[in-house]
Amino acid sequence: MKTHKNTNNTRRNFLKVLGGTSALASFPHILKAATAASRVVIIGGGFGGATAAKYLKHWSPNLNVTLIEPNALYRSPILSNLLVNGQVSLNEISFNYNTLNSKYGVNIIRDWVQGIDSAAQKVELSSGTTVAYDRLIVSPGIDFNPINGLDSNKIPHAWKGGDQVLMLKQQLDAMQAGKNFVMTIPKAPYRCPPGPYERACLVADYLRKNKPGSKVIVLDANANITAEKEAFTHAFDVTYGGIIEYHSNVSLQSVDSNQRIAITSIGNFNAGVLNVIPQQSAGKIITSSALANHPTGRWANVDPISYESTAVPGIHIIGDSQGTGQPKAGHIANAEAKVCADAIIRLLSGQQPYAEPMTNSACYSPVSSNSASWATVVYRYVPATKSMQAVPGSGGAPATASKKAYRQMFRWSGNLFADTFS
Repeated sequence: MKTHKNTNNTRRNFLKVLGGTSALASFPHILKAATAASRVVIIGGGFGGATAAKYLKHWSPNLNVTLIEPNALYRSPILSNLLVNGQVSLNEISFNYNTLNSKYGVNIIRDWVQGIDSAAQKVELSSGTTVAYDRLIVSPGIDFNPINGLDSNKIPHAWKGGDQVLMLKQQLDAMQAGKNFVMTIPKAPYRCPPGPYERACLVADYLRKNKPGSKVIVLDANANITAEKEAFTHAFDVTYGGIIEYHSNVSLQSVDSNQRIAITSIGNFNAGVLNVIPQQSAGKIITSSALANHPTGRWANVDPISYESTAVPGIHIIGDSQGTGQPKAGHIANAEAKVCADAIIRLLSGQQPYAEPMTNSACYSPVSSNSASWATVVYRYVPATKSMQAVPGSGGAPATASKKAYRQMFRWSGNLFADTFS
């Protein structure tokens, strides 16, 4: 469940971890073939994009790798719910790109991407300049689908970390005791499957200590709890019995942002604090570049061997925007990035990607100020279906949260943060 502590592992060792060694040429030969003439550009500096940039240069130092990211700091969604109850600070989950540049030689461009010219193989920036590529990785995270009446400047989603989470905390701190915290959960898939239930628990923990008489009302568009079901059911019914009120199969119809009212299929809910998490789609650059070819129109279909788009050749899509069916979360974005980086190095060397990639989805979910739950599953590429499938028996999750898991959560997240940004 932990990320690799030694970020100096070779590509060959990484492939052994994935379940097999390279069947292609030797590692030094691949490094030599991927020369400085080869240009890989990456859009987005989250767990997917930053990891891809690091490992492309780590495994093939001669590559010309450019990371395009408008923000100087990445605010991690992982652990961000702990901002709400004051257990972590924003600085503790904020990361810069200095090491990627100074240690690995990744070119960092701080700018917004306006478009992708796939025919000319160029990325168009807001500054008016263009960046040419031989291979392009797009890892823009998520975008939010509109909801009638929702003003995110008043009603925070707090689903991308940073300022939105701080706004949610400020509203919670200012809420009058006895008022209710009302939150909505969109239909899956969405970023971080256990995240909404984790938030409900941490807010309930906060209310129990600071706002007597207040409740958490959870309005879930899904038929049931979508992740770590046993642990969260126990938390809702036992740990926070009488504090959390859970409703499933609830459709959010509109929002009164001024009055903090959620208008739903089961009635209207007035809130002291209203937290609306909208339905999500791939980042805008995906939908504006003809890459969102999943049947839903919300995600990008890719070949999981290399994460190359099935719509536009030469473009690879990793992280939350991909439509492989793997979860949308930071840990697995980190794993997808390594598979993608390895595949690109091989492709630039005139070889084929590794034929049997594996990824691991793992996460820890804080349930209180001193306990956490967790979940993990391994995915393997299945040639017959050309898809990533969960390995039978690889999944696991506890029946209840524990203090031990809470301690392990910080080791897990620390390893992941280091493996991505250090």
